[in-house]
Amino acid sequence: MQDNEKKPALRFKGFTDPWEQRKLGDISEIKTGPFGSTLHADDYVSDGIPIITTEHFKTGSLPTDKYGLPQVSENDFSRLSAYILNAGDIVFSRVGSVDINALITPFQSTWLFSGRVLRVRPQNKNSSQFLHTLLETEDVKNDIRTRAVGQTMPSINTEILKTTPLRLPESTLEQEQLGKYFLNLDTLITLHQRKYEKLVNIKKSMLDKMFPQNGASVPEIRFKGFTDPWEQRKLGDAFERVVRKNTNNESRLPLTISAQDGLVDQITYFNNRVASRDVSNYYLVYNGEFAYNKSTSDGYPFGAVKRLDWYEKGVLSTLYIVFALKHPEKDDSDFMTVFYDTDRWHRGVAERAAEGARNHGLLNISADDFFDIDTTMPEDKAEQEKIGRLLKKLDTLITLHQRKLEKLQNIKKSCLEKMFV
Repeated sequence: MQDNEKKPALRFKGFTDPWEQRKLGDISEIKTGPFGSTLHADDYVSDGIPIITTEHFKTGSLPTDKYGLPQVSENDFSRLSAYILNAGDIVFSRVGSVDINALITPFQSTWLFSGRVLRVRPQNKNSSQFLHTLLETEDVKNDIRTRAVGQTMPSINTEILKTTPLRLPESTLEQEQLGKYFLNLDTLITLHQRKYEKLVNIKKSMLDKMFPQNGASVPEIRFKGFTDPWEQRKLGDAFERVVRKNTNNESRLPLTISAQDGLVDQITYFNNRVASRDVSNYYLVYNGEFAYNKSTSDGYPFGAVKRLDWYEKGVLSTLYIVFALKHPEKDDSDFMTVFYDTDRWHRGVAERAAEGARNHGLLNISADDFFDIDTTMPEDKAEQEKIGRLLKKLDTLITLHQRKLEKLQNIKKSCLEKMFV
């Protein structure tokens, strides 16, 4: 390998030496957690020293308090002293997401780790933060995944981790500078992640409180001036089905439903064209119209309804149910988009649909059954408008924070590619 292949593309000023090839076992001590004969579930107590298990770092981050974690007594802690975690240790899962690692911080120092966890303890003045980041690079993660044992449930052991090949700078100072840079970047990502999650939770709470619950006719929270009970209506009272075909190829823009972004360009979303080249038999959908995707997905157990907002028009497969407001002078479109973010229509789908084996989770519900679903809505359009306007503004704020978070995550991904060999 040439020297330039042993150096990262992007580097801190003052460092020029090629990086050296090592194995993880050369620069760290690796230990498996206690086996079942050493630690039993009946050893757990309600208030003691926490134990980190594989469930606690699936995303690469660790809890900062012991709430909800298994815990053991002081006596068992002394007995299990060989399995204590120190700040700077790195943990891996022995099974499942074996390529994910997490760095132990002062918050988790003196906690224990379970039998399904592997502890990596850096040696010889190697930077823990640097090593944690190096182990996040795609090349290293791919290597661990490739050498893991088992297809349905991958597993690793101390030997697999010990023989993991790495390239790293000999200079402790360069390691520390890289570690500090990525620590700051991770802190920024975590900050934006928390802001985003907080806004998502605020919206969820508002949806729960601003729509009637459990058969009630009024919501828990309401705008001032509105006191009338919400009226019971069928979806077909508010919407009419759209079945116009793209016969004259008025649009050649194939659409798909994104849970986050609504109806979006299929080519951009999938980075590929999934629709047929001939879209003349697809539904032609105009801006402001809605579509129901009967496929279940994470967060959408009964499918998703979204409005076309981003384009003037597009085309959709006839597997979708497309519809428009029947009385726009009576009902507010923004309110309806918010309504479909709630689960108020889910029960109606559940009562009418059976999950078929076809198409992996496509719900068997006809258009007639969909429009026959009962629900409750404000009769006063002004109340609809206030609810719709408030929650759409919140959606905009959520999207803004989501975009910031994605930008930071992409920056980190690019830095991992350019600042490591």
